[in-house]
This record gives sequence, C-alpha cells and structure tokens, in this order.
Amino acid sequence: MSYNERFDKRKFDQTRPIEAKAGVIKNADGSAWFKIGKTEAFAAVYGPRDLYPKFMQNPSTGILRCNYNMMPFSGSGDRVRPGQNRRAKEISMVTEKALLPVLDLTEFPNAVVDVFIELPQTDAGSRCAGICAAAIALADAGLPMKDLVSAIAVGRIGDQVLVDLSYEEEAFEDDPVADIPIAVLNNSKQISLLQMDGEVPKEMLIKAIKLGIDASKQIHDAQIKALKDKYSGDSQ
Repeated sequence: MSYNERFDKRKFDQTRPIEAKAGVIKNADGSAWFKIGKTEAFAAVYGPRDLYPKFMQNPSTGILRCNYNMMPFSGSGDRVRPGQNRRAKEISMVTEKALLPVLDLTEFPNAVVDVFIELPQTDAGSRCAGICAAAIALADAGLPMKDLVSAIAVGRIGDQVLVDLSYEEEAFEDDPVADIPIAVLNNSKQISLLQMDGEVPKEMLIKAIKLGIDASKQIHDAQIKALKDKYSGDSQ
C-alpha cells in the first residue's frame, strides 16, 4: 500500500497551523506558549538564580535545566501517568542539548536557569513544540542568545517523505513509518537535535532533513512574531 494522501489533506511538505505567544505566565522570568496543530506547549523560565546544593555549581558558567512534562489527559492515545517517567527524562535531556548551543551563560557562574515545559494537549510532535516554546521563553527572559532554535518532526511513511507527522500518521500500520525530530539554529542552519524512531534509507533521511530545515523557517517566523507582539504591546 502506498500513502498518497495525508489524513488531514495537507501537502507532504506542509506543517499544521502554527501559533505562538510570549509572556503568558505572569510570575516567570520568561514564558511562552507554542501550538502546532493540536499540540500545545507552555514554557516558563526561572533564573538565573543561585544553584543549590553548591557541589552542583559550575564556577565558569551557569547551567541549564529543562523539565518536560505531559499532563495526564494530554495525549491522543492512552492516559499519561503523572510525574517524571523515563521518556520525560529523556526528552528533558535532549531539550537541554538542543537549546544550549544558542545560550551564553558564562555571565552567570554558579547559577542555574530552569525551564519548565508543560503540555496540556498533544497530537504528535510534543518534544519539538516544547523546544520551540522554550526558545521563545528564554528570549523573553532576556538571556544572552545568539540565535533561536526551531524544532519540527519530519519522517517517512512508505515511500513518502513528510513534514510534521500527526498522531494518525505516527500510528500508521500499512507502511513503514519513521519519525525524525530535528532542531535547527536558524542563522547557521546547524542542527542541534536529530533523533529517529523507525528506519529510513539514507536518501530519504537527507531529503527529510532538508524539508525540516525549510519548514523551520516558518516556525522561526512565528517565534519572532510572538516576541515582537509582546514587546510592541508593552510599549503602547
């Protein structure tokens, strides 16, 4: 069987609708909301602040800590068990690694910047939505950043290469499926995250990554707009 038409009628290189806002959580140092399709992520930044216990401090630079959490009834599939599980810890770690290349925390030795990411609703692409929200929130917090990070999931179903797989597509059983989350540094087009769930030939992987880099521009535009809208609103 060949996957010739997407369930939601999108083109193969088309993302779901994207929305973003900055400064959505009042008491955070920086915050954001990012939505792609039905997947929503909130991110809140606290810090830089002193890191305790002191043995965890780095006298040369501040450190970044990310905490990713899906709310119990957020998923399109089974109910998510509350609390940190193995998957949440893994996504928290890769989120940190995706964001660190654009951050300069050397001005904040012995300090920590905490990023809390909560997903009230998910329909695939949750780690990418979390990274996008976190990048906006870090910029909203005024931290030194040389770029924004935009993340998108690409992949394949059968012989088709797709951008931004939906939950129905991830669960497709009639053809081989691969889900490939990537995070892109927009100015340099360098990739700070590349993971893969499933198998994909080399030629399809190269094509998928190129489509992801192209699609990240649309996400970047939404991130920039969210920040500009927040600060133009503050200045009125």
